[in-house]
Amino acid sequence: MEVRSVPSSNSLPLDLPGISSEMLGVAEEAFRAGNFELAAEIYGSQLDELPHPERSLHVRRGDALALAGKIADALNAYTKAAMLGRLHPEELGVLVESIALNIREKELKLPCFRRKDDHGPINEAYQAPGDFLLAVRRTELHLAMKNFKQALIDADNMCRKHLLWPKARSMKAQALSGLGRTEEAMKEFLYCVAINPEWSSMKTEAQKIMCDVFFPAFENVQASLKPVFLNSTNSPSSVKDVSFAGCSEDSLFRLTKASSLESDLFQMKDFLDNAQNTPGNILSCLPSTGLKRKHASNSEEPHSVEITAKFLKKDTETLCEQVITGTKIREIHMVLVDAADFECSLCMRLFYEPVATPCGHTFCLKCLERCLDHNPHCPLCKENLSQYLASRAYKKTHLTEELITRYLPEDLTERKKLHDEEIQELSNLNKDVPIFVCTMAFPTIPCPLHVFEPRYRLMIRRSMETGTKQFGMCIADELKGFADYGCMLRVRDVKFFPDGRSVVDTVGLSRFKVLSHGQRDGYHTANIEYLEDKKVEGQEYEELLALHNSVYDQALVWFTYLKDNLKAQILSHFGQMPSKESELQANSSGPAWCWWMLAVLPLENKAQLTILAMTSLKDRLLAIRRVLMFVTRKRPR
Repeated sequence: MEVRSVPSSNSLPLDLPGISSEMLGVAEEAFRAGNFELAAEIYGSQLDELPHPERSLHVRRGDALALAGKIADALNAYTKAAMLGRLHPEELGVLVESIALNIREKELKLPCFRRKDDHGPINEAYQAPGDFLLAVRRTELHLAMKNFKQALIDADNMCRKHLLWPKARSMKAQALSGLGRTEEAMKEFLYCVAINPEWSSMKTEAQKIMCDVFFPAFENVQASLKPVFLNSTNSPSSVKDVSFAGCSEDSLFRLTKASSLESDLFQMKDFLDNAQNTPGNILSCLPSTGLKRKHASNSEEPHSVEITAKFLKKDTETLCEQVITGTKIREIHMVLVDAADFECSLCMRLFYEPVATPCGHTFCLKCLERCLDHNPHCPLCKENLSQYLASRAYKKTHLTEELITRYLPEDLTERKKLHDEEIQELSNLNKDVPIFVCTMAFPTIPCPLHVFEPRYRLMIRRSMETGTKQFGMCIADELKGFADYGCMLRVRDVKFFPDGRSVVDTVGLSRFKVLSHGQRDGYHTANIEYLEDKKVEGQEYEELLALHNSVYDQALVWFTYLKDNLKAQILSHFGQMPSKESELQANSSGPAWCWWMLAVLPLENKAQLTILAMTSLKDRLLAIRRVLMFVTRKRPR
């Protein structure tokens, strides 16, 4: 790792009005000790306390930020200094050295140069067939005659053949500068400084171009704009207040490792719209130095900020293409791929349907959903994910899926097999059936549920994912946990609240008897067998039909004479009373009106459970008739 030395710089006067000399002394000491972030923070805090901005403090803060690797923030500081007085090339020496160091560390150390055994084929493939010194002389003559276009062609050819030759780079930079392509010339001069840090003439040229291109327009800023911009030091800024044509925040994040891009530079919307050569346009020449992956999304922004790195990206791709042309493309050896790098930190298994949170962490979709059932925070960094949960916009990380598919096919096959086995097990409607312990449910009768407990959120979600959309409903039992009889429910619709709660619209299907009790992931399960009414024939059927008609008429009379408010409540919750059925034994659970009547009659849950467990329609009709007679006698006259 290269050690960065502290460049010589003029010290700040400690007697500035409104500034704490003690704090400035601490900042200068931190600067000399190499703690540039602390120095920049102190300079920034002192600027916030000043009634009027101080140019020298902005320059000094820019130097500290540049040495800390925060190029974008450094540009902001230099910009504010330029607003107070024109910057001189010698004041940008620290910025040039920092950019060159980043280029030297990041861009020039291509992977193809790291293996010694690759040097031979590369050198053979790119050995110049002629005397390149003649090409150098010809290029110098073209530059002297101001034939910059031909000089650029020759210099570019030399750069392609001799990638890291600073002489070729310097001539290319001079040709570009002569053609007026200052942004590209800026990039080439920075490459020269990166290749040879001691080349002072190239460093000076880079400083001159940077000063001319970054800050020429600030002297022409309207007076009405200056106070707003200069006073923005004491007020928080937002990227939302500025528009760069054809730009996005994401590309800006890729250019620098600055911890925050909310700077005063981006509040100058009117000014930047009129200035063609701005720091934003030149940031495309800067190398990426690795920013923490954290993106802020705001759909209400009228314009997005985008600063592309097209020049540097194109040049880097060209270098890589030149080096590997004529050689075999290297493949990643399977022995270098570790499945542990693709493990979910929650289930400790290979990622399956990986999704990324806004804070940049990746989990299996099912694992993340289960965590958010309990707490709306990231399981790793504890960042609040309430908005992410409310939108339920889980985005798969396709790159992770592709990497696993390509490099870990066997592990992925095993993971899919395990997942399919779990889904098949959860789809079984006889064994380990999920049980919702809550209230009485009856066949054909609607049963709306408010689901808020994490275990039942998981249960409902699994019933939807497996495709069965079914689960059992039982009442509670103090000894066993839940009753021995219940009713299967089918999910018709689910509506989610922003906090993860949901309202589930279900309807009863069939009755069951519990054979054994169990648990899975916090909720109850049971092995069950389904109940069916015993069918009768002949004389028994005729008697059953007569009883059925009699009880139905009795029930209809009872409901008709109910008070209007009670009747309205029943109709709003359970709907209209079902009509008589032509075939009594067509449904294994019997006529629907019997279950509707059982649901609306004023009975305790234990009495309802006893009738639910009956497999004889005759017994069920007799029980309903006894209840009707009882409630009719108790009705006030």
